[in-house]
Amino acid sequence: MEPIQLSIYVLALLVGLALIFDFMNGFHDAANAIATVVSTGVLKPQTAVAMSALFNFVAIFTVGLHVAATVGKGTVDPHVVDHYVVFGALVGAIIWNIVTWYYGIPSSSSHALIGGLVGAAVAKAGTGALVAEGLIKTVAFIVISPLMGFVLGSVVMLIVSWIFVRSTPRKIDTWFRRLQLVSAAAYSLGHGGNDAQKTIGIIWMLLIVAGISKTGDAAPPMWVIISCYTAISLGTLFGGWRIVKTMGQKITKLKPVGGFCAEAGGAITLFTATAAGIPVSTTHTITGAIVGVGAAQKASAVRWGVAGNIVWAWIFTIPASAFMAAIAWWIGKQLL
Repeated sequence: MEPIQLSIYVLALLVGLALIFDFMNGFHDAANAIATVVSTGVLKPQTAVAMSALFNFVAIFTVGLHVAATVGKGTVDPHVVDHYVVFGALVGAIIWNIVTWYYGIPSSSSHALIGGLVGAAVAKAGTGALVAEGLIKTVAFIVISPLMGFVLGSVVMLIVSWIFVRSTPRKIDTWFRRLQLVSAAAYSLGHGGNDAQKTIGIIWMLLIVAGISKTGDAAPPMWVIISCYTAISLGTLFGGWRIVKTMGQKITKLKPVGGFCAEAGGAITLFTATAAGIPVSTTHTITGAIVGVGAAQKASAVRWGVAGNIVWAWIFTIPASAFMAAIAWWIGKQLL
């Protein structure tokens, strides 16, 4: 692939846009990691976001770059990617994130980015620009990740209920207020490890297009990795409070024991997907786990109407962000 000559200003603009998306990813998805621990009253909001932001960043030392490779090389044909495609993908994903944040809808930043890439690439070169294997894996996990979260959240809840069947409610509450700190930290670690890598993949793709990195490189430059983990951590620190209420209380009422089980189930799902290099949605994962915890107690504990509305947002995320990205690609062609 012949590198494209980009001015330093265009390159800086696109890297800046990528980091803005990464910040918004943390801001938008902060609710995924902290909603349960805040809604159960275990931590105050400010303390919860600070802890989550810290573990988002610590993830840099604990996971590889398999997800970044999938996003950077396994979603669309690298030969099709240019600065217009990257611009369209980022702008489309950012706009969809703003819309869903404003209305308090816990949609997926990850799938907004994938949808943005798809829309911009198809606008440029048609459907032949798509890499079927990577996209099928990503789209499949729109269903698989919430199901895994649901199953694991339910199973952990049933195991915990069986172990503590003879304990008093007060004793259980005391224990799981402490344990929820561990599960929330683990979930934040999984969130940072999977989500920051998606932006790393985008910037890596851009650097390959510009000839700064090579297609065969095993990893992107270290400054890309550090800046992306920093951006998502800062986004988490500022928190997306509009979404916390939906995630923490509208789906089902959570107590510390339920919050622990949901976070534990979600964290296991995220670590599994990250190790396999699959860019999953932390939103889908934790929502499935919360529903699983509620359903394990009794089906009526889940507000299925709210859960259904969230699922509709998931379904629309990729096509909506793809449509916006296609328009942004056209605008980028006129401006850049």
